[in-house]
Order: sequence, then structure tokens, then C-alpha cells
Amino acid sequence: MSESPLYAVFGHPVAHSKSPMIHAGFAAQLGDPVCYEARLAPVDDFPGCWRAFMAEGGLGANVTVPFKQEAAALADRLSERARLAGAVNTLIVTEDNTVVGDNTDGAGLLLDLERLGAPLAGARILVLGAGGAVRGVIDPLLETGPAELVIANRTVEKATALAELFNARGRVCGCGFEAIDGRFDLVINATSASLAGALPPLPETLFNEGALAYDMMYGAAPTVFLEWAQAFGVHCVDGLGMLVGQAAESWYQWRGTRPDTTPVLDALRADLR
Repeated sequence: MSESPLYAVFGHPVAHSKSPMIHAGFAAQLGDPVCYEARLAPVDDFPGCWRAFMAEGGLGANVTVPFKQEAAALADRLSERARLAGAVNTLIVTEDNTVVGDNTDGAGLLLDLERLGAPLAGARILVLGAGGAVRGVIDPLLETGPAELVIANRTVEKATALAELFNARGRVCGCGFEAIDGRFDLVINATSASLAGALPPLPETLFNEGALAYDMMYGAAPTVFLEWAQAFGVHCVDGLGMLVGQAAESWYQWRGTRPDTTPVLDALRADLR
């Protein structure tokens, strides 16, 4: 058993994960040494790896693809935001060995948007995509009080079904890319198109003056979406800050302290370059 409190990130693959570097930064900043490891779990036995980790004294973990749904099934109970997201990216072991499943993606996005001074309350917000990443951020975005939140997706039915899940919690609607109407103060790209170097079919009349274009993907170079948005003179930001933000929220759930994300984000950005 590790002398320091033991945490990990589980995934398959997992060697690329930035989580160990992020949490090492938090630990150093807060003077709270923890042991945080990247653990490769077999695709067919994540539950066995988790049980072994708990037997070693593991107190919590981040969970990445492809185990987020399995993590939800493993938990003894889910936080409200994990239930709404339909997936778990953070597991917390309580003092009585209860396993709580949480989802910190939405909190991580909000933390980064607030750091950026993004338009939220009273804003028109457009989210591109209707996959799992989007489901985890809709409720936190609605809690900021936007005038309207539009979910646009290639498959219209997915966008409208997702909007219907949250329509009791704020003004939200779904549509296809071709039906996007009006200008927006904040546009968040959560499609997988960035990974493929592709761009959804978007109107050139998408942005209000002073708008923010945000891509959940990140890399050393701007994504195709951000390259496109730059031509309209809007503020463009990738999702590296969201990655650090969701990790900071996980750390808070485990350790009860809130790290400053800025120095860790700066170090991560320098490492990317």
C-alpha cells in the first residue's frame, strides 16, 4: 500500500493521459503529496482492476474511455450531475468504503469559461454535437442563466432528444446544423469532427460581436473549428482548460481543497508546445 493517499486514472489506452502531470501539479501547489498513477485496464475487466485498486487502499480515480458507463454501474450511488450526464469520470471512495460516481466535466468547463470571462448569463449559447461529452455539460451551462441554449447536431433526432432531457431546467432546444438560426455569444464545439480535421457545415453568420469560440478538443495547433472561427475576429480557445478544470473538481471531491488551475494549465500548455 502506498504511504501517500492513492489515486489513479483508468483507461484503455491511458499512457497519453495528462492526468498524472495535472494532479502532481496540484499536489505540489497545495503541499498535499498524493500518489497518482495511470493504470491501463483490460477492456473486458475494468471492474476487476477497480476492485484490486481499492484493495490496495485506493481512495479515488478518474475514468476515461472506454469505461465511463461501466464506472457508473460500479458506483454504489451517483451524484446528481453524474445521473444527468449518464456517465462517470470520477470515482470517490468514502470513509465507509462507499463508492460514489461523479461527473466533473461540466464543472470543469464552467471553471474554464469563468476563468476566460465568457458570456454566460443572458447569453445565446450554441453547443455543436450531441454525444456523451455534451450531455455532461448542458445542465451546468443552463444553471448560468443563458437566454437560450441551442444544441445542433448532424443527426437532428439526437439533438432534439438531448434538449428534451433538459427542457425543464432552462430554455434549450435542438436542431440540425443546417437549421442553426441567428448569432451567438458563445459557441462550443463538442463534435468529433476536430479529431478528423473536419468542420461541421456552419453558417458564417454564427457569432455576435465579442463572442467566444470554444473547442473541447485541444492540441499544439488550433483545431479546424478554431482556425475557421479566427477568421471572424472572435476570441478562440481550446479545451485544455476544461481538462485541467475537471481535474481540479475531481481533486476537490477527493481532498476538499481547490487548486489554482492557472499555473498547472500554463505548465501543460508549455509541455504541449
